[in-house]
Amino acid sequence: MSEARDTSTKPKPGPFDIPLDRYDMLRSDMFENDRHVGFFERLRKEDPVHLQKNHEFAGSFWNVTRYKDIMEVDTHHDIYSSNGSITAADQDEEFTLPMFIAMDPPKHDQQRKDVSPVVAPTNLATMESEIRHRAVTILDGLPRNEEFNWVDQVSVELTTQMLATLFDFPFEDRSKLKRWSDVATADIEAGDIVDSEDQRRAELGECLAYFMDLWNQRVNEPPRGDLISMLAHGASTRDMDPMEYLGNLILLIVGGNDTTRNSITGGVWFLNQNPGEYQKLRDNPGLIPNMVPEIIRYQTPLAYMRRTALQDAILGGKQIKAGDKLLMWYVSGNRDSEVIERADEFLIDRAKARQHLSFGFGIHRCMGNRLAEMQLKILWEEISKRFKTIETVGEPVWVKSSFVKGYTQLPVILREK
Repeated sequence: MSEARDTSTKPKPGPFDIPLDRYDMLRSDMFENDRHVGFFERLRKEDPVHLQKNHEFAGSFWNVTRYKDIMEVDTHHDIYSSNGSITAADQDEEFTLPMFIAMDPPKHDQQRKDVSPVVAPTNLATMESEIRHRAVTILDGLPRNEEFNWVDQVSVELTTQMLATLFDFPFEDRSKLKRWSDVATADIEAGDIVDSEDQRRAELGECLAYFMDLWNQRVNEPPRGDLISMLAHGASTRDMDPMEYLGNLILLIVGGNDTTRNSITGGVWFLNQNPGEYQKLRDNPGLIPNMVPEIIRYQTPLAYMRRTALQDAILGGKQIKAGDKLLMWYVSGNRDSEVIERADEFLIDRAKARQHLSFGFGIHRCMGNRLAEMQLKILWEEISKRFKTIETVGEPVWVKSSFVKGYTQLPVILREK
């Protein structure tokens, strides 16, 4: 594993410079400059269900890298369980956060059912005009012809406003939601967000205290259409202990924030990297509904999800034993050219653009996928009305994480029509 911790200034070894048994797919810089692409390409070709042994913090686990094998795992929850953890490392027994994405039926189904009305079609239709109004306000307030950070001023702002609405969270404190999302998913070894598990726990404790006040308000009021009220009054969630409440809050905060936020930034970056596609968009803004799922595929905001085998099974010709951990690398399956034609290319007019893995499949398919798509669609419609180009003027700064594939900075300049 020493290759994963090399901090020298020498060129980093590439995917064909080291043997497969030295691969570390959990290194925090894996996604910088698309470094991951070559590693996953080699795994798909040579060892698509690859056993990574004795990782320093995650133990041994299978890297599942092909589209069809990921689908096999994701759609068979009776064989491959989500219970306990959806990330490579097991949860700390002293600080366990149960959440419905890390549960199996029937409890998963019951808790998901209690909160899913927030993204029901009727609710989405009601939210559309509000999302458009907010997108317009944000875009009209941006500087013209001068450099700024797209991540902070657009991606973060739009998604935290949406989260505040879903929770009916005090609007003036919405920046706390972004912070708690970052803290929950931070790579401790990277040290750029939190320095220790103690700091993470302390900040998440502050999150719980804040949301307990909101719970106590909502539980004494008639049921309403926000997520906290739904949790407080839901048949399967109203008796949750505080740690389970916190776990579900973190799930909803990260799911409603990180994924859309990083796809908003990714779209700008991809269009600038592919000027021919940007010209297609300028020539035909009607491509936006098709471009949105292509952005989500190419970004893959959450790189993987974990499952644990409940029984012995065969996957991709490999013998999986009961108790084995498997990481479904959505970020790899979305580049599998055996299923997705020209998978390494960003094509905004791609046929069957929604044939991607970014939202998962089966019972754990992302609850808010239509809301995420709607936010991106509305934002790009309003961008296309105002600007000839969102021009990137520097490289992005990537999140240091093997789980969240995202950005902290993207310097841009707006060029008006």
